[in-house]
Amino acid sequence: MNPTELVTGLLGITTLLAAVARQTRISYPILLVIVGLLIGWIPGLPPVVLAPDTVFLIFLPPLLYAAAWQIDNRELKLYSRPVSLLAVGLVLFTATVVALVAHAIIPGFSLAQGYLLGAIVAPPDAVAASSVTRGLNVPKRIMTVLEGESLINDASSLIIYRYGLAAILTSQFVLWEAGLQFIGIALVSVSIGLAIGWLMLWVHRAIGKDTVTSTAVTLLTPYGSYLIAENFHLSGVLAVVTTGLFLSVRISELFTDQIRLQTNAVWEVVIFLFNGLVFILIGLQLPMIVANLNGYTLPQAVGYALMVSAVAIICRLVWVFPGAYLPRWFSADIRKKEPKPSWQQVTVLGWAGMRGIVSLAGALALPNTLLNSQPFPARDLILFITFIVILVTLVLQGLTLPVLIDVLRVREQIDEKKEERMLRRKMAQQVITHLEANHSAGSVHDDVLSYVKNTYELRINELNGMLRASTR
Repeated sequence: MNPTELVTGLLGITTLLAAVARQTRISYPILLVIVGLLIGWIPGLPPVVLAPDTVFLIFLPPLLYAAAWQIDNRELKLYSRPVSLLAVGLVLFTATVVALVAHAIIPGFSLAQGYLLGAIVAPPDAVAASSVTRGLNVPKRIMTVLEGESLINDASSLIIYRYGLAAILTSQFVLWEAGLQFIGIALVSVSIGLAIGWLMLWVHRAIGKDTVTSTAVTLLTPYGSYLIAENFHLSGVLAVVTTGLFLSVRISELFTDQIRLQTNAVWEVVIFLFNGLVFILIGLQLPMIVANLNGYTLPQAVGYALMVSAVAIICRLVWVFPGAYLPRWFSADIRKKEPKPSWQQVTVLGWAGMRGIVSLAGALALPNTLLNSQPFPARDLILFITFIVILVTLVLQGLTLPVLIDVLRVREQIDEKKEERMLRRKMAQQVITHLEANHSAGSVHDDVLSYVKNTYELRINELNGMLRASTR
C-alpha cells in the first residue's frame, strides 16, 4: 500500500467515523484514536511512520491559525489573566512536576529528560476539548479560556521543549540564560507574526474581491508565517497565532460577504480532515512504539506512563483552583472587573485537559541519536509515555467530561429570543456599514439613502432597548 492509498483510505475512515460519532454522541477524536489503535494491530498492514517535520509543518500551522481566527478577541482580552496563568504558569508547573516525578521513579532518567518529557505532555489540546464540549451549552467563559490557553500553551511548551532538548544534546543548561532567551524568542516571534499580518493585510486589500485567490492566500498564510519564524530558530507557533489574531479582528475590512462565506466553508472542510487524520494517526502509532520499546518491559513502561498521566491530570486540578481564586483575594480591581467563577466551573476547566497533536509531534520530533552518534537516551520510552498520556487523558477525561458537566450542572441557559435579537442587530449594523462604504458618493439618491439608514438605525435602537430589558 503506497502513501497515497493509505492517506485516501484514512480520510475515508475519518469521514465515516465522524458521522458515527455524531450519531453515538461520542467525541470524534476519542473514536478516531480508538479505531486507529485497533487498525494498527491488524496483521499484515504496513507500518505508518510519521516524520516529525510532517506533523509539525503540515498539521500544526493551519490548526493553530484556524483556532486564532475563530476565537472571540474581545472575550480573549477580557480573560487574558486566567488564560496566561494556564498557558504559561500551568505549563511550567506541569513540566517541572513531571520532570521531578519521572527523575525519581524511572531508573537512569535524568532531570533534563524529565523536563523534556514534561514539556511534551504539558499542553492540552483545544480540538479535543471543544469537540467534547460541543452542543453541551458550556459557559462561554470556560470555552474562551480553554481555546485561548491552547493558542499560547503550545508555544510555551515547545520553547521549554527546545531548551530541554538542547540540554540533553549539549549537556549544558543555564537557567537564567534560558529565561532571557525564552522572553527574547517570544517577543521576536510575536513581532514576526505582526509583520506578516500587516503584509497579508496589504495583500488581501490588493486582491480585492477575487474570491478564489483570497481563499488560497488564507490557506498559505499560516505555513508562510510558521516557516519564516522557524527559519530564524524562533517560535513558529507564536508567529502563526499572532498573525491569525491580528487578521481575525480585521475580517470585515478584508473580505466581502461572499469571500467570507467561501473561505469559512473551505477552512471548515480542511480543518475537519486534518483533525480527523491527526487523531487516527495517533492511534496507529502504538504498535510501532511498543515494538521499539527497548530496555524496558511492557508492564514497566505502562506503569511509568500511568504515573505520568496521573501527575499531568492532578497538576492541572491543583493549579486551577488557586489560579481562579487567589488573584481575587489580593486584588480589588480583579474582583470588580471579573465575575467570581463557581467551583463547579473551575472543576470542569480543570478536568478539560486532554492531550493531542502537539504532544505527539513533540515526541516524534526527538532525534534518534545525540551529537556524538550515540542513541538518544530513553527515546522509545518517552514516545510510549507520551502516547499513553494522550490515550488516557483523551479517553478517560473526554468520555467523563460530559457526565461531569451534567452532574455539576455547568450549563449556560441560552435565550433564543435574545440570540435572535443580537443577530438582527448585527445584521442591521452591517447594512448601515455597507451603505456608508459603497453608496455615499451619489450612486443612490440622498433621500433614499437617508430613509434606508434611518430605518435601520431605528431598528437598532429598538433592538438595543429589547436587549437591555432582557438583561434586567
